[in-house]
Amino acid sequence: MWVKLCCLLLYFLALFVLARVFEAVAWYESGFLATQLVDPVALSFRKLRTILECRGLGHSGLPEKKDVRELVEKSGDLMEGELYSALKEEEASESVSSTNFSGEMHFYELVEDTKDGIWLVQVIANDRSPLVGKVHWEKMVKKVSRFGIRTGTFNCSSDPRYCKRRGWLKSTLIMSVPQTSTSKGKVMLKEYSGRKIEVEHIFKWITAHAASRIKTIYNSEHLKEEWNKSDQYRVKIYLFANLDQPPAFFSALSVKFTGRVEFIFVNVENWDNKSYMAEIGIYKTPSYILRTPEGIYRYGNNTGEFISLRAMDSFLRSLQPEVNDLFVLSLVLVNLMAWMDLFITQGATIKRFVVLISTLGTYNSLLIISWLPVLGFLQLPYLDSFYEYSLKLFRYSNTTTLASWVRADWMFYSSHPALFLSTYLGHGLLIDYFEKKRRRNNNTDEVNANNLEWLSSLWDWYTSYLFHPIASFQHFPFDSDWDEDPDLFLERLAFPDLWLHPLIPTDYIKNLPMWRFQCLGAHSDEEMLETFPDSESDSDSENKEVLSSDREVSEDDELSTFHRCSEGEHQCGVEACSCASHYCHLEPCGRRARSYSSTGDLEPDWSAWPSGMLHCTECVVCLENFAKGCLLMGLPCGHVFHQNCIVMWLAGGRHCCPVCRWASYKKKQPYTHPQPLSSEPPS
Repeated sequence: MWVKLCCLLLYFLALFVLARVFEAVAWYESGFLATQLVDPVALSFRKLRTILECRGLGHSGLPEKKDVRELVEKSGDLMEGELYSALKEEEASESVSSTNFSGEMHFYELVEDTKDGIWLVQVIANDRSPLVGKVHWEKMVKKVSRFGIRTGTFNCSSDPRYCKRRGWLKSTLIMSVPQTSTSKGKVMLKEYSGRKIEVEHIFKWITAHAASRIKTIYNSEHLKEEWNKSDQYRVKIYLFANLDQPPAFFSALSVKFTGRVEFIFVNVENWDNKSYMAEIGIYKTPSYILRTPEGIYRYGNNTGEFISLRAMDSFLRSLQPEVNDLFVLSLVLVNLMAWMDLFITQGATIKRFVVLISTLGTYNSLLIISWLPVLGFLQLPYLDSFYEYSLKLFRYSNTTTLASWVRADWMFYSSHPALFLSTYLGHGLLIDYFEKKRRRNNNTDEVNANNLEWLSSLWDWYTSYLFHPIASFQHFPFDSDWDEDPDLFLERLAFPDLWLHPLIPTDYIKNLPMWRFQCLGAHSDEEMLETFPDSESDSDSENKEVLSSDREVSEDDELSTFHRCSEGEHQCGVEACSCASHYCHLEPCGRRARSYSSTGDLEPDWSAWPSGMLHCTECVVCLENFAKGCLLMGLPCGHVFHQNCIVMWLAGGRHCCPVCRWASYKKKQPYTHPQPLSSEPPS
């Protein structure tokens, strides 16, 4: 997870640097930056009208370029970035979809139950033609959609009873606007009563009703009273301008941020005394002033702060976000981080997508589960101070220059989704290249695995867990408080031939205890050879040959042979164990003691045995006695065997003790040897 998070942060850093490169290239080619102001006098009449349409100001009664230019200047400063965005949006000419309502419930769900948006609905009465023709309606839809106004068509033939109850006996236009200034308040429906069925007149009617919700100030006394008043709104945005009504984008934002931000329009058209404006720091008009408990912020001075709906919307969302905004942001970030798994995972293509789907499901489930207690936590009535401090932190951090760059980059990449996706893909391919190179240097075999091999291993893994009791993958030894294993009970009840063998890794074999078998009081090999002449029995001569061959075997050869056997190589056959030829072909201590000593059998050195191991002198796998110097290995149950015999047994898939059938990877309560009774008489 942390690797994917670091990769995502590197990707965001690359996007930030790439945006600065684009700005430098644009400045080199055209000689201006996106924040540079544009003189409206130098613009053509078409470009000026495009700017007015994007800001939502009517210009139908302004035939001359001078009047249009003055209206642009009265609505706010024009930047190169805003001009570029407006011209690009006009050239795109994308078709905007409109909703067709199927009946009363559909209309109520989308229009009357929507508390934070504006709807424009064309009602077509029974056996009547629509009020606005198809061509003009398409222009109307495209015009109002710039300001977040949704449109739809309600045909009374689909639900005539609802139209009669509403009084829609003729074709008309209906506009829905939130009635109150509180969040999730009531919605009122207004019917168009104008005589002129033209796009500009209808749009003026829409903007007039939307602007009626904004508090308007016409004199300095009212401004002073409003400026010093403290109410429920912690954030207020003022528009000081010489206009009849605020722009449409300003009115649309007032509906969108109902209950979060208060929008106030200060009409300074007929003001004679502007001394109080100078006292509060307003020296020019138009000005967009954001007033917060922390101070005053002048909108439009930093990068990307254009006089448009989209730019101001992203600015206000960063200052006063909703819980839904934070959830959507976290959802986008989590999914971007999860998609990094497609490039970090190496191996077969199918494996990459299987891991990706698993990661997407896991991350989104954890995100939703983690958000549930957060939502419940925010509903507590005693957390108002915590909520206010969080919003204060948002306001402090998002009024900085760095935050304005981030918002500008977000608007740029969201308007160019192809560039965003291509950079994400390129970043992922770079991660895939370096990850593949790193794993090849580490000699990882999964890089070269194909789809069939991975699917085969996946099927084996699935069927093993489906048809066999789940085994523990922890390395032995590990601490456990369980004295009995439920899996062992199930294995004893099951039919072994009807179950598939589990895919249990053999790494635990390396952690099993291993030692050499030694005897007490044994003579050295040279003394034994000098004591007994060559004319002894065939068994004695055989012992000499074995001893001499044992001296020829070096310790390095023994260790290399042990490692080859412990890694699961099956060159050692069951019939003839070549791995054990250096250890297990020696004569047992008891037999050697009977041949070389007249005092009796030699006693094995039990002190060299690990604790918990059962004392024995014979391997039940090969049915041979333990010889001096032979490598032994013990299982968790306490039974002891030749090292190579038990390794072959376990590597063959039989992960249990040959004697008691206890699982070789499960810890068992250690066996305690009984203390011998003391032969000394009590004092």
